[in-house]
Amino acid sequence: MPNKERNVPSIALRYNGEIILWDIGEGTLRQLNIAKLSPMKIEKIFITHFHGDHYLGLMSLIQTMTLWNREKPLHVYGPKYTFEFIQNYLKSGFFRPSFDIHVHELGEARLKFGDYEIWSFKVEHGVPALGYVFKEKDKRGSFDLDKIRELGLKPGPWMKELETKGKIEIDGKVIHLEDVTGSPKRGAKVVYTGDTEPCERVKLFSEKADVLIHEATYLSEEDRGESYHSTVPEACEVAKKAKAKLLVLFHRAPRYTYEEYKQGAEKLCRHRFIIPKDFDVLRIGEEHELSSLR
Repeated sequence: MPNKERNVPSIALRYNGEIILWDIGEGTLRQLNIAKLSPMKIEKIFITHFHGDHYLGLMSLIQTMTLWNREKPLHVYGPKYTFEFIQNYLKSGFFRPSFDIHVHELGEARLKFGDYEIWSFKVEHGVPALGYVFKEKDKRGSFDLDKIRELGLKPGPWMKELETKGKIEIDGKVIHLEDVTGSPKRGAKVVYTGDTEPCERVKLFSEKADVLIHEATYLSEEDRGESYHSTVPEACEVAKKAKAKLLVLFHRAPRYTYEEYKQGAEKLCRHRFIIPKDFDVLRIGEEHELSSLR
């Protein structure tokens, strides 16, 4: 639940000018405004499950988009019963959206969108619930000058043409892009578990993730107040076994202040981790830079 320190879950992924939302708890619209992220740039919303803290911000977002005369369709993805929930949701007020809303119910799926994919996988939360993976396509390697020289070539304008076409002919010889470039660079991989107790599916889909956003509601087993949630040691164990580069501990119970939770996690977790605050920004790269919009 929200408190004086923070709001409920919603994660914004920015990629090539697009904004993707993972969950949309109540108050998300206000948070977007503070973060200066335009709701009009949101094309896809992925809901993990239908507990209020993960989806009740959807109505205010849709109404605001309508007030701003949005025409572009909005795609909403979620687990079983998503269509029913959205239909009932839209009937609960006296308004009609100015744009089409496409609802997609998912099981375990692999969705392709240009330069990236979103994978969904089932988690254990006592209700239909999903986790999600953002997987960027691998990027081609850089031009390798040694390979170019081995083919008796010199760097020149032909490289731009080869980059565009994938293969060209030079002096009667066909040159493929992979003939003169290094190994492909692995695209970014980000995993979000939503709410779940530890399960094998999370570990499987989190393998070698750049960032694993794993719920860790409780610091320890002794603190566990209800089932179908994870503890800090459990989340750390998943990250370690999956060989995730960075663990983001998420969804802490409101009983803990930030400092209490942080101090406890530092004693309990033996994996590289961060505990984000509202409006923190994580830039994914070799070192994963963390900053704040506040």
